[in-house]
Amino acid sequence: MIRCVSCGAEYDDDEVIYTCEKCGSVLELVSDIDVSKDIFDGRRDTLWKFKECIPVDESKIVSLDEGGTPFCKCDKLGDELGVNLYVKVEGSNPTGSFKDRGMTVGMTKAMELEVSTVGCASTGNTSASLAAYAARAGLRCIVFLPSGKVALGKLAQAMFHGAEVMSINGNFDEALEAMTALALEKHLYLLNSINPYRLEGQKTIGYEILRDLGWQSPDRIILPVGNAGNISAIWKGVSEFYNAGFVKDLPMMTGIQAEGACPVTNAFRKGDRRVVPVENPETIATAIRIGAPVSDIKALNAIYDSNGYSETVSDEEILDAQKLLARTEGIGVEPASAASIAGLKKLVDQGVIDKGETITCVVTGHLLKDPNTAIDACTKPTEVDADIDTLRKLLMNK
Repeated sequence: MIRCVSCGAEYDDDEVIYTCEKCGSVLELVSDIDVSKDIFDGRRDTLWKFKECIPVDESKIVSLDEGGTPFCKCDKLGDELGVNLYVKVEGSNPTGSFKDRGMTVGMTKAMELEVSTVGCASTGNTSASLAAYAARAGLRCIVFLPSGKVALGKLAQAMFHGAEVMSINGNFDEALEAMTALALEKHLYLLNSINPYRLEGQKTIGYEILRDLGWQSPDRIILPVGNAGNISAIWKGVSEFYNAGFVKDLPMMTGIQAEGACPVTNAFRKGDRRVVPVENPETIATAIRIGAPVSDIKALNAIYDSNGYSETVSDEEILDAQKLLARTEGIGVEPASAASIAGLKKLVDQGVIDKGETITCVVTGHLLKDPNTAIDACTKPTEVDADIDTLRKLLMNK
């Protein structure tokens, strides 16, 4: 069953619907987990090990073996900050971001509905993922990208996998508005996170965190917030397993936004449950450069219902955290992903996070998604002749 998060209106699972026809709000899938957690044991470590918890036809699955991503204990960084830190590395998914989780489920639903064309608007990662999964499914793929606002690595992925890419003279929010209008006219099946089936895949990040911790909840899950689907999806996942009796506690959901694109944090600071859009969002973290997140209600509900928090970080703090995570723990992430680490540092300094808390930071995309930013953040290689004496002197002087 599909249900509106605002007015509670209900719709059938086989309806092609993106927002509530009665109030215009966003929708979510409603399902009860009626299995033992032991059923997941011994299965291949992919997202689909949780197939009983995902409401699609498993005979139609379109998969690239996504999920089962690394869950790294980060003792050096954790000790420095005074917390028990784990990092969930979503950049290890097939196309390099967490979007693959939502896309495998969304594409499976597309096959179930027998559509021929899928589409999305994107800041980069969604388009890269959609293009790959559309190729896997044999469907036509249409992508709208905001002109000049997409990192090179993501643009290359979308184009190389055969998507029909259109560069829109406008920002992401304008591109999504245009794409949604075409979807409502039945020209394509929309696979942005406004599609509730996308979040059914992304909720498995929450499943895996609880499983990886030995069926226990961390005190807090921290993650970047852009279009706001992921924080609400993870909250849905951990809540489902909590309600099923698999764990005894729930985490505080903590969303981090860039200072130049922070409508969710602004709303949280006022105690509101709807955002005021940021008209011209700007941040070096392109994946979260979104001013009008479609899942704002869900995200704020997740934060409030979990006694969580939301904070902003500057571009400088993001880039510092990106480098810190790479050079301290060997985990390379794109700038938006590093927002969770930057937020962790800031909230520890502010005293919002207590010393000794068990924290899971979700890092959402791989370093090579935005290679230019990574290169610009580093010093250029030292040019030197291939002379052993010269090289020896350089090494000894370091």
